[in-house]
Amino acid sequence: MKIGVVTFPGSLDDHDARRAVRMAGGEAVSLWHGDDSLRGVDAVVLPGGFSYGDYLRAGAIARFAPVMSALIPAAQGGLPVLGICNGFQILCESHLLPGAMIHNDHRTFICRDQRLRVENATTAWTSDFDQGDEITIVLKNQDGQYVADRHTLDELEGEGRVAFRYIVEESKTTQHDRFAGRNPNGSYRDIAGITNARGNVVGLMPHPEHAIEAGYGPSLDGLKFFTSVLKSVVSSKTVVNA
Repeated sequence: MKIGVVTFPGSLDDHDARRAVRMAGGEAVSLWHGDDSLRGVDAVVLPGGFSYGDYLRAGAIARFAPVMSALIPAAQGGLPVLGICNGFQILCESHLLPGAMIHNDHRTFICRDQRLRVENATTAWTSDFDQGDEITIVLKNQDGQYVADRHTLDELEGEGRVAFRYIVEESKTTQHDRFAGRNPNGSYRDIAGITNARGNVVGLMPHPEHAIEAGYGPSLDGLKFFTSVLKSVVSSKTVVNA
């Protein structure tokens, strides 16, 4: 299975994402922001970083990159797409996902191991999890606050489209944690990631590609994102060929 990873000017985690694809058993394909072809891949990852320097606002310019002219209709047609950090911002700017990402409410960059709860385990990128699983992956951002109007938030909640939620730590063991009792960036309703209605497009702020190998990162929890999509692609091709 071929999983494309897009490189924009300013991408930082494209190499890590390609390695995660390979660790999961897939073939990683490099996609260039200036090309308007997806090269026949079965899924796409929009990686973290600072595409186009985050000028105007995070993801605003990348949304108009030539590669997006091919990716947007493909995603609307069912192609699995994962947006990680800056990739999540690009998905919101592209209107493939609702809402927006703005500066962290504390106005500082954050880098930490972050606990999440899996709220939706039925998407192309989460099917190897069980709903309610608690996982730990890396969070690093300065524009990580997810915001949306109340109607959109209620719709996401009602349709089960919140994919991941920050676990708000309140125990005594976290009394020295500056974010104890709150989420790390001010995201509305503790939302860390969402999905579209079809379940093929997922965006989240934390970085699963940094939690795929023992001894490197806080856990192996991130690997399941990539094994999930490989199984999803195999399943969809089996149905088509049946």
